[in-house]
Amino acid sequence: MTLEKETKNRNPSRNHLQDIAESFVQARLNVTPLEAYPGPTPAGLDEAYRIQDIAIGLWPDAVGGWKVGRIPPAIEEQYGCDRLAGPIFNKSIRRQPNGNEPEMPVFERGFAAVEAEFVAVIGTDAPASKIEWSRDEAKSMIRELHIGLEVASSPLAAINDLGPAVTASDFGNNSGLLVGPAIPDWTSRDPGSLTCEAFIDDRSTGKGGAYTLTGGVARSVQFMLELAARRGRPLKAGDVIATGQTSGIHPVSPGQVARIEFGKDGKLACRFVAASPRGDAG
Repeated sequence: MTLEKETKNRNPSRNHLQDIAESFVQARLNVTPLEAYPGPTPAGLDEAYRIQDIAIGLWPDAVGGWKVGRIPPAIEEQYGCDRLAGPIFNKSIRRQPNGNEPEMPVFERGFAAVEAEFVAVIGTDAPASKIEWSRDEAKSMIRELHIGLEVASSPLAAINDLGPAVTASDFGNNSGLLVGPAIPDWTSRDPGSLTCEAFIDDRSTGKGGAYTLTGGVARSVQFMLELAARRGRPLKAGDVIATGQTSGIHPVSPGQVARIEFGKDGKLACRFVAASPRGDAG
């Protein structure tokens, strides 16, 4: 399966992509809002991942996992895929037991939202040469499934309005991940029992569950195994995969509190704060 069908016939220079990647990285590090996309928007997902790869190389942290997002079915054919991905960096991954309420930074003048997630933890290193995976093979690579909360945030406020390639080019619009307790015996449970409800400032904003993921969590892991291998970044044991939003994309602002309840499997909460410039910003 190809990564995508390019929507335009062009071969952008490395300098062109470098400039876009550097603009996003500096905007994130310095907490500088972007009023518009910093260059021509990527023609498709291949070009977006080239920008993303350059940006990963510029970012002062190592990749500890990946977020997977759903491409709307109406435009799947245009992009040649049903999902997109972005890196989650080690320092932005927080492992939280029930009851804690950590602060999570978001871009105050950019895009900020919270998503309820089911987070797969990879059990063994994926073979670097294996680029095609079945759904069952992907499921066997999942060591544990955890409840999770993704912070989606970008210095570009319009990021989700400009299409999947733009979203992918800026780290998939990811800014952090809370990983909660593991879900016992998840492989033997009915997906309909893996439920969640999102609350912002104690107001319910959406319900859902793992059953809302087309193809389930295994499809998201399958997609990520194949994409990562094609990009020369095969998944490693311990990598976390946020498999996709399950109750909606819920906008948030600094000062608000988000809580995700996963029924008997636990709950996660965080308080959003305005991001501050990083000391390692260039």
